[in-house]
Amino acid sequence: MRLALAQARLAPAGGDVPIGAVVVGPDGEVWGRGHNLREATGDPTGHAEVVALREAARTRGEWRLSGGTLVVTLEPCTMCAGAAVLSRVDRVVLGAWDDKAGAAGSLWDVVRDRRLNHRPEVVGGVLEAECAALLTDFFDGHR
Repeated sequence: MRLALAQARLAPAGGDVPIGAVVVGPDGEVWGRGHNLREATGDPTGHAEVVALREAARTRGEWRLSGGTLVVTLEPCTMCAGAAVLSRVDRVVLGAWDDKAGAAGSLWDVVRDRRLNHRPEVVGGVLEAECAALLTDFFDGHR
């Protein structure tokens, strides 16, 4: 989670919300890193999770990221939860919960929907206070 937090701290330089993500393999090797890039790139899919999953797929040379763990500072939205499912990561580890748009157990539970063919394990609340504070500080500075 510390690596994801470091990624999150890079996002505001491009005008983006400080959310960071990393994809790590079973041995702890980092397969991919990402932070929000929507504002910086004008890409609506430029969420930290998608950026990290894309880099992980390039690193691995395949889209199936079995054995991998997606670590993200904020609970994934529906798009990112879907990307986690479709990438076949084994687990999603998240920092702060998002009761407004979260899709890993808060508002929706896309990642554990029994109708889907893959359901990653979810571990939530890792360094939750630190992850939440990063977001709160960012938004306090923009009000």
